[in-house]
Amino acid sequence: MKLVVVSAGLSVPSSTRLLADRLAAAVGRLTPVEVQVVEVRELAVEIAHNFTNGFPGRALGAALDAVTEADGLIVVTPVFSASYSGLFKSFFDVLDKDALAGKPVLIAATGGSGRHSLVLEHALRPLFAYLRAVVVPTGVYAASEDWGAEGLESRIERAAGELAGLMRGLSTAQPVQDGLEVEDGREGEDGREVRDGHQLKDGLEFKDGLKGELKDGLKDELKVVPFAEQLAALRR
Repeated sequence: MKLVVVSAGLSVPSSTRLLADRLAAAVGRLTPVEVQVVEVRELAVEIAHNFTNGFPGRALGAALDAVTEADGLIVVTPVFSASYSGLFKSFFDVLDKDALAGKPVLIAATGGSGRHSLVLEHALRPLFAYLRAVVVPTGVYAASEDWGAEGLESRIERAAGELAGLMRGLSTAQPVQDGLEVEDGREGEDGREVRDGHQLKDGLEFKDGLKGELKDGLKDELKVVPFAEQLAALRR
């Protein structure tokens, strides 16, 4: 699986890149991944040109393709004026609007004070929800005082575990076929299941082998689709 890390740190070295690397390493300990890092700082000029002429340069185009093709994404930004940086936002502004649909994303940020930790909830999470990404429940914020302190490592491990779980689920999910496929390879009318020569009514079967029919209007409400299949459907 391919994991792409988008780091919007401006300095070298930067705490933003340090957090990004620690998150990627934590995911790698939980599931085999090929990691690619996108340093947005190196793409600043090409991003500006993309805004004015509508075409990405070679390096920016490669970065956008990597994000689009990734099985999972880690995004990390420094906090500026109580929000993500303009450069970070500009990178996702030039990304195709459907590129992140159904894609698992781990959000993270760094700042000089713990007072900015809510940037994850009031800025980053709404942005990626708008882009129809699947944002893991745990976001990671690292203030200056968090480095080396108790708590940061546990948050990194928890968030990495959530991302790894979503990525594994998507990689094993099978596309949902039209109609209901059965063991003997046959389908009944309207795609309903044929078993032992008999077509099930609305696909409902009880443990004792009796077959029943859902009342009108309830069939769709009671249908349970595994979460991994829901994510796979979003990405088709």
